Amino acid sequence: MKMLPLQAAIAAALLSVAIGVSAKPLVVCTEASPEGFDPVLYTTAVTADAAAETMFNRLVDFKPGTTEVVPALAKALPEISADGLTYTFHLRDDVKFHTTDYFKPTRNMNADDVLWSFQRQLDPNHPWHNKSVVGYPYFESMGFKELLKSVTKTDDHTVVFTLTRPEAPFLADLAMAFSSIHSAEYADQLLKSGKTDDLNAKPIGTGPFIFTRYAKDAQVRFKANPDYFRGKPPADPLILAITTDNNVRLQKLKANECQIALYPKPDDVPSMKADPNLKVAELAAMTTAYTALNTTHKYMSDARVRHAINIAFDKKGYNESLYGKGNAIDATGPYPPTLLGFSDKLKNPPRDLDKARALLKEAGVPEGTEFTLFTRNGGGPTNPNPMLGAQRMQADLAQIGLKVNIRVMEWGEMLKRAKNGEHDMVSAGWAGDNGDPDNFLTPNLSCDAAKNGENYARWCNKEFQDLIDKARAIEEPSKRAALYEQAMDVFGKDQPWIPMAYPKMFTAMRKNVEGFTQSPLTTNNFATTQVK
Repeated sequence: MKMLPLQAAIAAALLSVAIGVSAKPLVVCTEASPEGFDPVLYTTAVTADAAAETMFNRLVDFKPGTTEVVPALAKALPEISADGLTYTFHLRDDVKFHTTDYFKPTRNMNADDVLWSFQRQLDPNHPWHNKSVVGYPYFESMGFKELLKSVTKTDDHTVVFTLTRPEAPFLADLAMAFSSIHSAEYADQLLKSGKTDDLNAKPIGTGPFIFTRYAKDAQVRFKANPDYFRGKPPADPLILAITTDNNVRLQKLKANECQIALYPKPDDVPSMKADPNLKVAELAAMTTAYTALNTTHKYMSDARVRHAINIAFDKKGYNESLYGKGNAIDATGPYPPTLLGFSDKLKNPPRDLDKARALLKEAGVPEGTEFTLFTRNGGGPTNPNPMLGAQRMQADLAQIGLKVNIRVMEWGEMLKRAKNGEHDMVSAGWAGDNGDPDNFLTPNLSCDAAKNGENYARWCNKEFQDLIDKARAIEEPSKRAALYEQAMDVFGKDQPWIPMAYPKMFTAMRKNVEGFTQSPLTTNNFATTQVK
């Protein structure tokens, strides 16, 4: 029987009481556009947030707010052989892939999906291996090609990883974005139809949110996954509003155009805390801001030049300008002091312009030599004010006769050009993915990473490489720490980076936002976040 308008309204009200308050949209103002939606292909936190944390899962995850590894698509943590070479995972049987207008799964997630996700990166003969034009940056730079002897299944819900050597951070590595599990069934559909690009453009995963639309450089829209194995998220839809300027992010937050604003400027934090409608979460995250010096370029290949730049640069003044007092620690090495093997022996040298000029003269660098510095166009967690930071570097190096040409670029474009080695210097940053020091060193400073361009310094040092390789293969923390301290000494002598800061991470939100947990790994997951 057709209801009258009043009857319909009463019925709707009664229904809402019966089923609870309906989900509300959650709009998050983010700092940059994702590079794509296949988390295997990219290394940036922006893309991880828009893909790995929203639409995908891995065999294991990090417990929210920690670096503790917990089961995800696996029922439990793996059985590990006594020699540390075999990891056996037993998979959940209740995990469904997303249903969309472009894909309807016919089965639940199983071992074939896990095999597809790893063999695609590992096996050169895999039908999808050469479909990536950017390669597999994490998989390659972390040496997984050499590490994985095989990935096999013993039945539909049991997967066995066999390693060529013991690897202390292996389990934590499997919780990282590049280990996300794709649908082999969807991949087969795309391969047969010749639409392989859709794996990156129209993603299918098992995660808390289902992709609905991407308006380039504007927003990414998702709907809550009703079949999510951990329960449907309370926010529906989820919208990532791409807002490169952190001043604009703050304005939108105050106007309630977004309910969460990522990475506000540290000097805005006091006023936000005073606003009765807002609150600010803060965390000493596992992050390093740095400037990579391209060691393959003329003059930059000479360690004396790199040392001259380091001692001419006013690091303390830079950090106070960008982060404010107390919001960052002056960096001395590649990773922050909360991680294993941090070396107290590494110290920032005193600023010495005379010595810097003498080193440049000794290295044969002419007065007025020009270097190009790449920086991003919008503020992020490790660089809240890129233009100000670049101008400070420019002014400091002008005092020793070097000219710095600043090139401001969109985040993804800057990374692409840096990977190609077009820069002399690039302002960059790294957020730890798994709580292990190897995650800062191997992806950013290894010889493999120098080959594929992820190592923006293009620095390959055999002594350093041997030390981090040995450390990866040892379980005993004290022995690993001793090797990392030695590696840090090599890093300090060769100076491929200027380590800038270990900054705090801030997240601003409306007072009525609940269920959001900051991660020390700087990823942002909104599966339990809601607007009350």
